Amino acid sequence: MCAYEWRTGATGRVILYDEDVTSKTETEWKKLNTLQHYNVPDGAGLSLVPKQSSIYNFSILSDKNEKSHKYETLNISKYTSSSPTFSRAGSPLNNDMHENGLRYWHLVKHHDSDMQKEGERVNKLVSEIYLTRLLATKGTLQKFVDDLFETIFSTAHRGSALPLAIKYMFDFLDDQAQLHGITDPEVVHTWKSNSLPLRFWVNLIKNPNFVFDIHKSNIVDSCLSVVAQTFMDSCSTSDHRLGKDSPSSKLLYAKDIPEYRKWVDRYYRDIRDMSPISDQDMNAMLAEESRLHTTEFNTNCALHELYTYAVKYNEQLTVTLEEDEFSQKQRLAFKLEQVHNIMSAE
Repeated sequence: MCAYEWRTGATGRVILYDEDVTSKTETEWKKLNTLQHYNVPDGAGLSLVPKQSSIYNFSILSDKNEKSHKYETLNISKYTSSSPTFSRAGSPLNNDMHENGLRYWHLVKHHDSDMQKEGERVNKLVSEIYLTRLLATKGTLQKFVDDLFETIFSTAHRGSALPLAIKYMFDFLDDQAQLHGITDPEVVHTWKSNSLPLRFWVNLIKNPNFVFDIHKSNIVDSCLSVVAQTFMDSCSTSDHRLGKDSPSSKLLYAKDIPEYRKWVDRYYRDIRDMSPISDQDMNAMLAEESRLHTTEFNTNCALHELYTYAVKYNEQLTVTLEEDEFSQKQRLAFKLEQVHNIMSAE
């Protein structure tokens, strides 16, 4: 164990302890000694000495200040048994220590009701300390994040052609908005974002282990959460107000999100301007996909799940199928009734 020794010049030497007989106590609170407590001036000389060898008398401190503490000539060994050494890098800075019914504090008293706020303050301080490193890491990864977002939100710069299902689904959402008299473009934008980017891509970005046989460490998970949150903010139509109390993960891509939003808008616009997909082409695509994956899925199980859903919402489905023009042509309501009859007979 070591202690700090203050070389006071002509007046001698003083060992600085966290706690001694001169420490101030108020009700249940006992303040740990500080440099101010010992009246150590700026520019004073301090040395680190072994505690066990620091057994000599204090010299009387200089009395230049009327409020300064006067230390009589006392033997250090008198303090040693009652003066535990506390680590200033440990709990006194962040938590109150309890001993002999007393609560010790260093610079600020941490009341129980303030513990949560203190934790938030410490976390924010750590975030600010590492902000420079965050920015450097972001600069290293920026190209990869840009390439990922551009590939997802592009109909041209991608490894393969845009899947027909995406065009067919987005056209369906546009038709539904027109059918129900919805003219607010942000509503359709939100539908499309919730149907594909936020339901599918966010899961893959956040959980690459869904696709690849890899281990995702906690650090990687935290980094991917920032990218996923940026992705979600890019698909949003509402403006997020950021301030000094906003988390660093939000501030990190704050300047990039407006550009990413332009990519999302362009992506939805380009798909809308593409030639529509006919029902025949869509059915042919689905049939081909089914053929390619015939042995990979249990179709009976999938059909049973669909039938369970149809039974639960039979009335609503029947009414909708009877009113829909396409369903009327295909006589889907009658076919659904036939399925119910067959399953009931079995």
